[in-house]
Amino acid sequence: MQTIFANNHYTSADRKISFFKRHLPSLFFYLKLFSIVWRAGQLAKNGKYTDGKWISTSKEILLLLESVGVKLEIKNLHILKNLTKPVVFIGNHMSTLETFILPYIIQSVTNVTFVVKKELISYPVFGHVMKNRNPIVVNRVNPRDDFKVVLEEGKERLARGISVIIFPQTTRTNAFDPKEFNSIGVKLAKNANAPIIPMALKTDAWGTGKIIKDFGKINPAKKVTIVFGNEIIVDDNGKEAQAKIIEFIAKNLAAAS
Repeated sequence: MQTIFANNHYTSADRKISFFKRHLPSLFFYLKLFSIVWRAGQLAKNGKYTDGKWISTSKEILLLLESVGVKLEIKNLHILKNLTKPVVFIGNHMSTLETFILPYIIQSVTNVTFVVKKELISYPVFGHVMKNRNPIVVNRVNPRDDFKVVLEEGKERLARGISVIIFPQTTRTNAFDPKEFNSIGVKLAKNANAPIIPMALKTDAWGTGKIIKDFGKINPAKKVTIVFGNEIIVDDNGKEAQAKIIEFIAKNLAAAS
């Protein structure tokens, strides 16, 4: 793999995939993934999971996806390289994939954390990793309480130089529906006087599981596309910024289809 920031765009190189990985990509992927997450979880549990370790774990998972034939295209990396202050990253939420590989892409250039649902920090092993990253935790029970937590804790993280990744949809979905895309990220950015970087995430190569939602089929026939947009400044009530984010995501997802 070339250094991801060698150019403004990153595209997975062509590679020869073994017969077994081509026919059983999910099996090979998850066997290795569990090993990676286990190691990360043990380090986090013992207080040894540093920013560098988080980046390394995320990079390992990106490489693992490529090793079973998943191709990635990441666009506009220069936007990240040119960041001068913490920002609010706002994107659609399509699969588990973005939670695992965005740390490599973003933490490599700016300290970052996620807004996550409470269940995620309760997971065996992986929960240790997420708690170690000092996320903003919402319970998805009372929207008013969640709104208060995101605004208060998000503003505090941004003031400390930590960017925030937020997925405003209520759940992961392959279809982007603007009606389900709330404005909490825009309100956080306005409240903290922080720029927004929109993200369009086409990550359905990592499917949604029928039994365990996070562990669905890995489908190398579907390319992963991640596109970062230019900074958006919230200078009014936020409606214009929200419209720009929705337009950016819809346009880039349509282009990636």
